[in-house]
Amino acid sequence: MKVSNMTNARGNTVPNQFIIFDSEFTIFQSYDSVIVKTDFDDDGNRRVKLDDYYWNYSVTTSKYRNQFLGETTKETQKKIDSGEYLLTDLNG
Repeated sequence: MKVSNMTNARGNTVPNQFIIFDSEFTIFQSYDSVIVKTDFDDDGNRRVKLDDYYWNYSVTTSKYRNQFLGETTKETQKKIDSGEYLLTDLNG
């Protein structure tokens, strides 16, 4: 498992915003809360799970979640609404 800080647009390390890499999943964590977990199903399809409470918690969380997923909050919301992304408790 490897943990690294996210970087901002200028390439500087951002405190309290982490990406956690493992052979089976990748996590975006903001402070002490897991925001997004991505992994793959048995067919090799990428699955995205967002914490049902923290996924859109603050402007800062949203900014770095968007960077992690490579999309806007509006696009993320559409994927939640369509069922493509799952809202679940990632911090329980």
